[in-house]
Amino acid sequence: MVDRFTDGLLTPTETSSYLQIPSSTLTSWLRSTAADAPLVHQVEPARKGQPSVPFIAVAEAHVLRSLRSLGLRMSEIKEAAAAVRTAFDTPYGLVSRRIATDGVDIFVEHGLGDLRRARDGQAPIHEVVSEYLRYLTWDADDDYPSSLRLRQYPDSVPVIIDPRFGHGLPVIAANRVPVKAVTDLWEAGETVEDIAYEFDMRPEQVDSLCDAVVHLAA
Repeated sequence: MVDRFTDGLLTPTETSSYLQIPSSTLTSWLRSTAADAPLVHQVEPARKGQPSVPFIAVAEAHVLRSLRSLGLRMSEIKEAAAAVRTAFDTPYGLVSRRIATDGVDIFVEHGLGDLRRARDGQAPIHEVVSEYLRYLTWDADDDYPSSLRLRQYPDSVPVIIDPRFGHGLPVIAANRVPVKAVTDLWEAGETVEDIAYEFDMRPEQVDSLCDAVVHLAA
């Protein structure tokens, strides 16, 4: 069983690729701190070149990427991270389930004006928070996320990173089959219909998934 907090799940390069974050940006986040804790956590790899980014850090990087996409400066993000971590008494505050409720008030209380509304000036903060939190999934009675949906894949076939399945590889949410298993068959010349039958999917889902992978590789 992979520990979400202490076991390396991905390398920094894999994390950058799956989350579509520039590697230099992720490297900066891995080196930065807020409230005396890393902005994005990292663990000592078992061997050089082995995974050093635990799942909890993949989720943290997703949240930070979402905040940056709103145009927030790093100083504002660090202030937000420090506020939430201190209030919740945890270094993982930005991915706590509690941020969906009282975390909103904490952001507002600390005067992060740019975070109050999205770029169009219309969406209130709770809508902004809900937008990036909807990609995270929490199990019942668990304060920290168990999986992260990758937003570059189509809604018709959601793809997630779940430390319990696929050894860190993106897997299809419905059947936990690695995306690579599907695309490998497709690239080998198997028909969409045969692949769908093999993995209990609809042909149009296989088609959409493979089209997304081709688009991402372009």
